[in-house]
Amino acid sequence: MTPASYKQHGKGEDVRYAIVQSPLDFLLIAATDRGLCIVQLGDSIAHLEAQLRSEFSQASIRQTDDLQGWMQAIVNYLSGSVPLPDLPCDVRATAFQIQVWDALKKIPIGATVHYSDIAGMIGQPTSVRAVARACATNPIALLVPCHRVTPKSGGLGGYRWGIDRKRALLELEKSSQTIAVEG
Repeated sequence: MTPASYKQHGKGEDVRYAIVQSPLDFLLIAATDRGLCIVQLGDSIAHLEAQLRSEFSQASIRQTDDLQGWMQAIVNYLSGSVPLPDLPCDVRATAFQIQVWDALKKIPIGATVHYSDIAGMIGQPTSVRAVARACATNPIALLVPCHRVTPKSGGLGGYRWGIDRKRALLELEKSSQTIAVEG
């Protein structure tokens, strides 16, 4: 999505979306013709739709069935049956966010790192808070695995889609990794 279009809340964009019940409550995916622009988890359909409409208030938004292949791939991943495939994305991000998100994609499934580790990976070791902010603003849950980042002080830290979902995702990945190693 072009920076101008995103800044204007998706003006001129055709955004299609679908929502299903998943192992982690409701899952909403939204896409332009170029790829996924939103992947979110939530407690209610109404809340997820409201967030989508707020984010892209100037876009043409419609619910559709033509995203079922991508949706099923994500649900299969959340069910622990297959790895998450590389899906096309269409998000607007700063150069810094892209650096952070690319680093997050390199974290192995089942592993966690600290925000400071990501800051070091991108060559900006003093940017720990900015790394945390880039994780918090990630619009495509799972595809950019911000759930694999924890604070150095301990615990799981925060997660845009809820700490219980973060815990469940990490447990899912650890059990999937164990199955893959044993199999």
